[in-house]
Amino acid sequence: MMGRLRTWAARSTEMLDDPATDDHTVVASLRDIARINRAFGGSAAALARLDEFFAQAPRGSAITLLDVGTGTGDLPRAAATRAAARGLELRLVGIEIHRAAAAQARDGGMAAVVAEGRRLPLRERSVDIVLCAKLLHHLPGEAGRTLLREMDRVARIGVVVADIRRSMVAAAGLWLVSFPMGLHPATRHDGVISVFRGFSAEELRQACADAGIAASVRRHPGWCLTAAWYPNGRRA
Repeated sequence: MMGRLRTWAARSTEMLDDPATDDHTVVASLRDIARINRAFGGSAAALARLDEFFAQAPRGSAITLLDVGTGTGDLPRAAATRAAARGLELRLVGIEIHRAAAAQARDGGMAAVVAEGRRLPLRERSVDIVLCAKLLHHLPGEAGRTLLREMDRVARIGVVVADIRRSMVAAAGLWLVSFPMGLHPATRHDGVISVFRGFSAEELRQACADAGIAASVRRHPGWCLTAAWYPNGRRA
């Protein structure tokens, strides 16, 4: 059953991956994803791994954080609040393929550039920390490996990838809660596909290894996975 569902998901197109999707749907869906991440642990998982890098920075430091696939910018803004509690200034830059989403992120007070994660418009080692949440499962095979290598290329201190742990229970739960939460139909459609495109912990570790990266992979509550590493090859 799981194999058939994975095949179905691989052949399906998420509305956020469709360039014909209108701006209103894109923004509504990304706002829903931010709510889901806050409610079901995605944000907490990513922030916990970022905290590991923040803890190594001297108080008073200014750190650049690049968020690849930033959506409306909710996660990097939460990271900035977290860093401030440690006496750190987080300077935020987002990368977004959707112009409407980048505009929303800029309205929230952060710099946002319209660009492709697989072709980051940045020099080698030009930012301190790179974050990428819920994007890798959209890019199977070589596309995903290219994304991972690009993030490794531009990071000076560390990289954090947060994604979905594949689960039939998670897919069913997301479908059911989408109604009382009032989620947009596009979110409901994409969310179920995304869960079945997600990873096991070993698959995420192998995806990083296939890109030449030795990542520390962890499971978190709410069917969340994270991978983190230092760009010099050491595990985080």
